[in-house]
Amino acid sequence: MKIIVAITGATGAMFGVRLLQFLKDTDIETHLVLSSWAAATIQEETPYTAKEVSQLANYSYSNKDLGAKISSGSFQVDGMIVAPCTMKTLASIRVGLGDNLITRAADVILKERKKLVLMTRETPLNDIHLENMLALSRMGAVILPPMPAFYNHPQSLDDIVNHIVFRTLDQFNVHLPEAEEKRWNGMLKNKESAQ
Repeated sequence: MKIIVAITGATGAMFGVRLLQFLKDTDIETHLVLSSWAAATIQEETPYTAKEVSQLANYSYSNKDLGAKISSGSFQVDGMIVAPCTMKTLASIRVGLGDNLITRAADVILKERKKLVLMTRETPLNDIHLENMLALSRMGAVILPPMPAFYNHPQSLDDIVNHIVFRTLDQFNVHLPEAEEKRWNGMLKNKESAQ
């Protein structure tokens, strides 16, 4: 399996970093694109540098490289995750503005009818954001805002980040062993009454 991972400049760079960390230990080939603001956000929000994050991927590209192999539908990949996805990137993908490698690769994923997962990051959402998300959902994209779950009783920020990453990977039928113990397994009351 081959997956494109794009990280844009919205807060939540750790989601993209953690995706790459988990995928590094699998046989899934990763193709990474960082926006210029993603590099700044990685530096601001995480203990990593953009170079260290790039080294987690099998292949890494400049966002300016519109000639990269992932810019063509003839290069076979299984899908793309934008984690996190800024509202600017969301809008650019919606209107087909392939003016950088992230938006061009997303456009290719849509035209080839492959899986595009957008981890949209903004709050509150205005009408423009909501209309862009609805339009892309109707085009086949998966809109996956990084919303925390609490049924799994997270004990740390890492637990919250990991859960969201596991749910994102579920979209590609990638089920890591670490995810299994934290899945919803029915309500505790129901389990106790069944015994």
